[in-house]
Amino acid sequence: MNSLSDAAADRADVSAAFETKSHDGPEMKPVYIVDDDSMVRRALFFALTVGGFNPRSFASGLDFLNEVASLANGCVLLDLRMPEIDGLEVLRRLNQKKDSLPVVIITGHGEISNAVAAMKLGAFDFLEKPFDDTELFEVLDLAFEGIALGNKNPSLADAIDRVSRLTRREYEVLQGLLSGYSSKQLGRQFNISHRTVDAHRANLMNRLEANSFAEVVRFAILAGVVPLLQNGYTVRNPESES
Repeated sequence: MNSLSDAAADRADVSAAFETKSHDGPEMKPVYIVDDDSMVRRALFFALTVGGFNPRSFASGLDFLNEVASLANGCVLLDLRMPEIDGLEVLRRLNQKKDSLPVVIITGHGEISNAVAAMKLGAFDFLEKPFDDTELFEVLDLAFEGIALGNKNPSLADAIDRVSRLTRREYEVLQGLLSGYSSKQLGRQFNISHRTVDAHRANLMNRLEANSFAEVVRFAILAGVVPLLQNGYTVRNPESES
């Protein structure tokens, strides 16, 4: 989202006026913003209000956890990097308190490995900065659909079936992506060009029938895909030798 841009900073001042207002109503979907950056909170609050959601912001993970038991079912936008306790610790504690809130992680560029760790702890999805309002609303709509259906994750059998469609190289690229490696790093690891890695990434997304990389991560975690280790050792896909 362009929440860190000059334009977002300008509208953040406008959104501050909304933060003390109540937006209760049957059609309003509660979204809880947990971020220590006041500019990010205000920009998200403004965007969500305009988008028809019912946002409420928290300046720290502890503030959110102290009130979560009394909150209505909704979706959480959770920043990973915060003082006192970070987003991963908030997720761990949230799992012990209330498991009905889908959590969307907000992560910085190049922090895919942290996002993967968050999804292993039960996060519904993640958004990598910078992201726009359309991306934000799409992932929130999916999260609320999951609440309505009572099913936030694909089945184990479905995930295993999709992952088994990958070729050996696609599986290895997936392992590397789960570890947070860039296309250039994986290219050096496998002695191929980064463009070839990008092609494998596109192909594996098609085989998995995934609409986003976050969805790829969900399938991989559920199917038990092991990340690429730092020493370069990989675990081959036992279902595919092509």
